[in-house]
Amino acid sequence: MNYANYKCVMVLDEDLPQGILCNTSAIMGITLGKYIASTVGENVVDQDNFLHLGIIQFPVPILKASKEKIKEMRKTIDVLTLTATPIPRTLQMSLMGIRGLSQIETPPLNRMPVQTYVMEKSEQLIKQVIERELGRKGQVFYLYNKTSNIESVANHIARMVPSARVGIGHGKMSRDQLEDVMQEFTDKEYDVLVCTTIIETGIDIPNANTIIIEDADKFGLSQLYQIKGRVGRSERVAYAYLLYAKNKQMNEEASKRLKAIKEFAQLGSGYKIAMRDLSIRGSGDILGGEQAGFIDTVGFDMYMKILQDAIDEKTGEKKAEKEVPVQNINVEGYIPENYVESDIEKLNLYQRVYKAQHLSQMTELENELKDLYGKLPREVNNIVMKRRYEILCNEPFIDEVKEAGDYIQVMLTQEFSAHIAGDELFELVNRLFKKPQLKYMKNEIVIMIPTSGHWLPLAIELLNELKKKAQG
Repeated sequence: MNYANYKCVMVLDEDLPQGILCNTSAIMGITLGKYIASTVGENVVDQDNFLHLGIIQFPVPILKASKEKIKEMRKTIDVLTLTATPIPRTLQMSLMGIRGLSQIETPPLNRMPVQTYVMEKSEQLIKQVIERELGRKGQVFYLYNKTSNIESVANHIARMVPSARVGIGHGKMSRDQLEDVMQEFTDKEYDVLVCTTIIETGIDIPNANTIIIEDADKFGLSQLYQIKGRVGRSERVAYAYLLYAKNKQMNEEASKRLKAIKEFAQLGSGYKIAMRDLSIRGSGDILGGEQAGFIDTVGFDMYMKILQDAIDEKTGEKKAEKEVPVQNINVEGYIPENYVESDIEKLNLYQRVYKAQHLSQMTELENELKDLYGKLPREVNNIVMKRRYEILCNEPFIDEVKEAGDYIQVMLTQEFSAHIAGDELFELVNRLFKKPQLKYMKNEIVIMIPTSGHWLPLAIELLNELKKKAQG
């Protein structure tokens, strides 16, 4: 195989015995047609983020095209994608049920988490870090992603640490030059390798256990996680220093990325990193621009609903008779880490909460949570109460519920307004709330609930009482 020219020469025979073909995406440039259509049953893609051909890096679009080309050749092919950090689009597809997802959480034997530090760039810090690693006979990656002046950076490091042997590696070097540099670094002829993101995947040098990343705020979250993974590939403790320019004002997204990479430092954090990346970047275009070009017209929420309906229809999942809409109320509700640790389990619980259509389902879920995890913390209780409130707001006797300044406006239907005893309603509302308001508009009773203090449980009690009156 000639990596430099992306060419591949193979002999394909219909009578070949069953086996495994290990290849790069270069093989897709060959006319495989009949061979793949009749032979290939499974396609395993290693690294969903990037595909490397020796020293040549192929970005996502080429990888995606290769995967799609194989699927077009054989419709029944099974595709297994392996990655430490799924890209947001892939992760979103798995969360929606379009693709399956499983995790391998057991790290290799004797591996330790990479100690990660996010710090302002300092020459004194860089000097200390390099000298400490050299002091334990180790090696250092220094990632500087600008080839225009990478040589001057390498020279500066050599002057800072005279005892260090410094090498340079980047994608603009010839294949032979880069191969020689990487081999010399592997053979410990260099102590420090000043390099670009060409080391992002496919590099495994156990003796290199410190990495310094300059201008770390300019990298993506999954990319930082992949780069950090170049160290810590032995039984030694490894260190990653993510540096940003002195006195630099970072934007919100960059701050979130650096905070996340520092927070998720334990082994096997790729899925958590990907989830955080999804929340920062968004899911992107699920079906691609050609198929989903109408998204701007229908809106993202409607688009996702249409897509979910199609998935439910395909999987045979029974559709709920009437969807309970989400109410836009200001309630701090989430599942904290110290209550449920597993992200998969958290996701499952969130989905169960927001798919609940009846109060009985919420009671069952609440009891299950107490049995499995103990007493509900305030944040989880808020999620449960909010969904109860939303279900009650969807009852037939309610015409509309909406925010109105410092009040929640509950409009009862004309039929229910005509039958409910006004004095009983007045007494009930004033017993539960301070300074509520009752109005009569267009033959409908309107209850104005003040949203001060702990109003949500009281609103649920009110709606429950109204439901009893409507049923009885």
